[in-house]
Amino acid sequence: MDFENLIFGVHPVLEALKAGQAIDKVLLLNNLKTPVILEIIELVKERGISLNKVPQEKLNRITRKNHQGIIAFTSPVEFQEIEQLLPLWFEQGKTPLVLVLDRISDVRNFGAITRSAECAGVDAIIIPKKGAAQINAESVKTSAGALYNIPVCKVPGIESIIPYLRDSGLKLVACTEKTEDHYTAIDFTGPTAIIMGSEESGIAQSLINNCDARAKIPLLGKTQSLNVSVACGVILYEAVRQRNLNP
Repeated sequence: MDFENLIFGVHPVLEALKAGQAIDKVLLLNNLKTPVILEIIELVKERGISLNKVPQEKLNRITRKNHQGIIAFTSPVEFQEIEQLLPLWFEQGKTPLVLVLDRISDVRNFGAITRSAECAGVDAIIIPKKGAAQINAESVKTSAGALYNIPVCKVPGIESIIPYLRDSGLKLVACTEKTEDHYTAIDFTGPTAIIMGSEESGIAQSLINNCDARAKIPLLGKTQSLNVSVACGVILYEAVRQRNLNP
């Protein structure tokens, strides 16, 4: 376990929250309720940080030190709000390209995706508070530092942000094998949110149903799927190609 990204103990976690330190998520012992813990919970809610209530065994597996029933995972980057970024981009005359990751849980995949996204000029990455890969030193390393150069926005759930993206004028494109439309047939030149699904199950069907278009990468060999980070790179650079042809 990398202790550099851990804060444990009631008062250290409280002070980190008060100081505004970037925190990815907090694990709290089930049924732990004291005045200080209630204050921590309130601060966590105010800042939109993921809070998971867990049994003692899970906390002990993370650290055997005196965690006092609470562990916080720090983040090397500050999370941003997509609701603040989108209006700013439109004011600047940009044509936003946003990448939405539905439950990408592998840290190295997330880092590789971030690297490709930043290189392709993606304006922001959106991830859910729960079910997403932890953002830590390993994800930064795998991204070759790209995580420091691209906004990452955490939302309560991917489905909860879809209406806002659509109402803001973004075309929602689901990257899925559940279509006959090849990715090169999709128009990426306008404001676009590209959605990539989890390593195991792809994009949730409910999300696919709410998208404006579906994009498929043809597979010509015997292997039935691409690694999600590779697939993401293919799709993003099709968007780059189209936008360079139609500046």
